[in-house]
Amino acid sequence: MSVNNILIIYCHPYTGSFNHAELEAVIHNLQQHHQNFTVIDLYADGFIPFYDQEELRLFHTGQTHDPLVTKYLHLLQATQGIIFISPIWWNSIPGMLKGFIDKVMKEGPGLSHTVSQTGIHGELTNIKKAYVLTTSTSPTLYFRCLMGNGIQKIFIRKTLRQLGIKHGQWQNFGGISSSTNSKRQNYLEHLSQQNFNF
Repeated sequence: MSVNNILIIYCHPYTGSFNHAELEAVIHNLQQHHQNFTVIDLYADGFIPFYDQEELRLFHTGQTHDPLVTKYLHLLQATQGIIFISPIWWNSIPGMLKGFIDKVMKEGPGLSHTVSQTGIHGELTNIKKAYVLTTSTSPTLYFRCLMGNGIQKIFIRKTLRQLGIKHGQWQNFGGISSSTNSKRQNYLEHLSQQNFNF
């Protein structure tokens, strides 16, 4: 399986959101750099982010009855880099994105991770780097210093590393509700020109 693709994992239900504008800026960026990419739009795909009884039973065998889980895992195995685009809700990633991690990351050799007596061993070592692009109503400094810095400390340094993704970079557009149109446009312009180095 060739590894030459960038995977965008987009998590927001509203196409008029700033997160969607970020998605469009990132897509424009990758197109301008002639970079192959695939978009997973969790809401548009109708992804169900929770287990039913049968899915949970199959989890322990590394299997699934959800075709999107199979599709997403194959995409993860065929990419060299990920760009997550998501809001921060209640100091963490949204339930939809958490459910993506819960359901798609299957335990077993050749899947996303294996578990031993010494811990979790990541199988997705083909993914060289992850960019996590978020927005928050709180200022970034407040979130980073006073609210636990969950995206950096838990999602990137723990969860992604356990899956074999050793390098992650977080950037947040904070104070989104009180930001000016000029500030938002400047940030989108930055995203459209940013060097995503995988």
